[in-house]
Amino acid sequence: MISLTKCSASSLTCSAFSTRKLSPARPQLLTFPTINNVEQNTSPSQLCSQKPLYLSSTENLALVKRKRVTECQAYEADRSRPIEINIELPGEDAAQRVKIGVYFATWWALNVVFNIYNKKVLNAFPYPWLTSTLSLAAGSIMMLISWATRVAEVPKVNFDFWKALFPVAVAHTIGHVAATVSMSKVAVSFTHIIKSGEPAFSVLVSRFLLGEAFPMPVYLSLLPIIGGSALAAVTELNFNMIGFMGAMISNLAFVFRNIFSKKGMKGMSVSGMNYYACLSIMSLLILTPFAIAVEGPKVWAAGWQSAVSQIGPNFVWWVAAQSVFYHLYNQVSYMSLDQISPLTFSIGNTMKRISVIVSSILIFHTPVQPINALGAAIAILGTFLYSQAKQ
Repeated sequence: MISLTKCSASSLTCSAFSTRKLSPARPQLLTFPTINNVEQNTSPSQLCSQKPLYLSSTENLALVKRKRVTECQAYEADRSRPIEINIELPGEDAAQRVKIGVYFATWWALNVVFNIYNKKVLNAFPYPWLTSTLSLAAGSIMMLISWATRVAEVPKVNFDFWKALFPVAVAHTIGHVAATVSMSKVAVSFTHIIKSGEPAFSVLVSRFLLGEAFPMPVYLSLLPIIGGSALAAVTELNFNMIGFMGAMISNLAFVFRNIFSKKGMKGMSVSGMNYYACLSIMSLLILTPFAIAVEGPKVWAAGWQSAVSQIGPNFVWWVAAQSVFYHLYNQVSYMSLDQISPLTFSIGNTMKRISVIVSSILIFHTPVQPINALGAAIAILGTFLYSQAKQ
């Protein structure tokens, strides 16, 4: 509101300005009176002798219609304050689900094929130490060729990497050989039923050796795992102690492999594919002298001739297939860890065992009693519950 008081000039009076409060609903332009020759007829002191002309408020003066202005603030380029952009692309989630599905399907298929050919080889050639060595050798050769031809990126590793990898490779070698020994003595389905009890070993080792505590649901999930595995073992028609102990040792070894991997490989920036390739190479170097000492070339030569004479040239294909597929299924499993969460991986691992057990029973016509199938189902269910409770 514009106010003017005690003006002495007759040509400019207080009534010349409207003192009415303008309605905010209908803003209008104010028309000011024309002041003619003020400078000639009236001095500045005569214009306002007491108080100056002042502007107290412009809210109701719609001299110019204001436009809506959008205020933009510039982003300060500071990495500590990242921009949060929530843009959901229509096909992004669907593409990720398809990718995970392809990983799982490939992983399961390769694992089923490996177990089938591995069991065929062991039935005709019961030398698990050489079979395990050939599996690691095939993967090592494949990756060395991939690195040499630049098909795969060569990992940038140093001495500290190999030093940290050594205990992981030792545990991996023991677990691999023990599992192969088990499958050479018992059915594939029985080996995998016992191997489904690996979470129980993981919890026990972490609790009593590492002092790690777990919530109560984790401990409760071990009951169906242990109970189901025991029920399946007791009711197994072709039970063999060496096969049973091989599966148990494999469980324990793979638990220590995971522990060593978590503790020693922190901060190592190596992809899943290259990590497993380096692991295979070191495990091969560790296993080869022991395989020669335990079985030996003479035994292998006699066993090879016997297998070829019984099976024919297909036996060579079986050996090559089980060696290549062993590396491929492990490589895909390590690559999938780069794309999915540990919980999703655990669920996928449980489903993998189900596919291997079912397929091996169908292909090898393994006799299964109802009580044995119930024990396997309980153990696998416990593994699934463990994966949920661990998270």
